[in-house]
Amino acid sequence: MTPDPRDGKKHPAIIWITGGDSNSIDALWQPGPDSNDQTASAYRKAGIIMMFPSLRGGNDNPGVREGFLGEVDDVLAAASYLARQAYVDPDRIYLGGHSTGGTLALLTAEISTRFRAVFAFGPVEDIDGYGGRFTGFNPANPREAALRSPGRWLESVRSPVFVIEGAGGNIDSLLAMRSATRNQHIRFIPVHGANHFNVLAPANKQIAQKILLDTGPATNITLSPAQMAPR
Repeated sequence: MTPDPRDGKKHPAIIWITGGDSNSIDALWQPGPDSNDQTASAYRKAGIIMMFPSLRGGNDNPGVREGFLGEVDDVLAAASYLARQAYVDPDRIYLGGHSTGGTLALLTAEISTRFRAVFAFGPVEDIDGYGGRFTGFNPANPREAALRSPGRWLESVRSPVFVIEGAGGNIDSLLAMRSATRNQHIRFIPVHGANHFNVLAPANKQIAQKILLDTGPATNITLSPAQMAPR
């Protein structure tokens, strides 16, 4: 987590869930290239507090990986811890994630209104899209897959959620979810000229600046696909 800047202020903060093995975290404090910045460095460069939580069974944590189930509770527990930090504004905590992290972020938004806004990059509609990777449940039990598939629970979202993906990435899931719901709390943003990875840097730069200006009683964030396209 970003250390206390010791300026006496309460800062907006974002929890960021990485892709791939999203239960564990690696070396994340060095920014990646603009073509694939999975560290979401735009937020910390903008002065936003960042937290990378390690979830159950990841790194040296106790418990076992449940694959997009109990991990939702871990993300919410991380938010509770973050909100107690003296230098964090508890009313301006956001959630973001990429790929498997985007899937987990979207599932969390379907259960909780804890976050001021959620930014899910490249999530899958149905957990079967991972082909058995990143999941440890019994594939013969269809209920296990249904519980972990965010496309089934879109109507549960009750706070601002932005689902973002490059048109050259996992766009089929975004389009399928967009067709499946009319929930006004969710905005689906396909970014033309981008893929699953190079959408991250320009999009997060835009979101970071929006977060800095998002100071009212409710979020005022709007996002433009054109501004998210790689230059």
